Amino acid sequence: MRQNPERRAALLDAAIEVLAREGSRGLTLRAVDTEAGVPTGTSSNYFANRAQLLVQILHRTRERLTPDPADLTGPFDTKVLLRRLLERMRRERSVHTAMLELRLEATRRPELQEALAGFQGAELEANIAWHLEAGLPGDRQGVVLIYLAMLGLIVDDLTAPGLLDPHSVEGLIDTMVERLLPEHPVD
Repeated sequence: MRQNPERRAALLDAAIEVLAREGSRGLTLRAVDTEAGVPTGTSSNYFANRAQLLVQILHRTRERLTPDPADLTGPFDTKVLLRRLLERMRRERSVHTAMLELRLEATRRPELQEALAGFQGAELEANIAWHLEAGLPGDRQGVVLIYLAMLGLIVDDLTAPGLLDPHSVEGLIDTMVERLLPEHPVD
């Protein structure tokens, strides 16, 4: 297997675009080569098979969606952080769409489901720990509820444009934070 990190990243970025545009059935090593503008067979030098490519896409999506470290310096405001998250997802629409395709593909591929569950579970735990260590309001369960609520908001925002138009997305985020992560927990 080839180890050129820049070429691998370019191939994975091409794979993300193919997956987002064509869906899982359209994702082939040849389609990745075409999207990346490289000779046919190049992807097979980097990925042993389609299953390995899918797992590598999973990791590349996280690299591309990781926030800028400057956005993670205090003081923190949960509402601002969540708005930045939504902005990042909108900027990287194809990355998030590819993640949705990976989730769907995982329902058909147990090995991908295991990798996805492990990867996302670790990411969720890291996000919970970061939130609590940063001293943001709410508890562990509240952070999980915010995760679930934001996932739904982002999916609707990216896949059904206009669905949330009658509502202020910023207002929805504010309300989620106020209700799910109160400054002083309700007894």
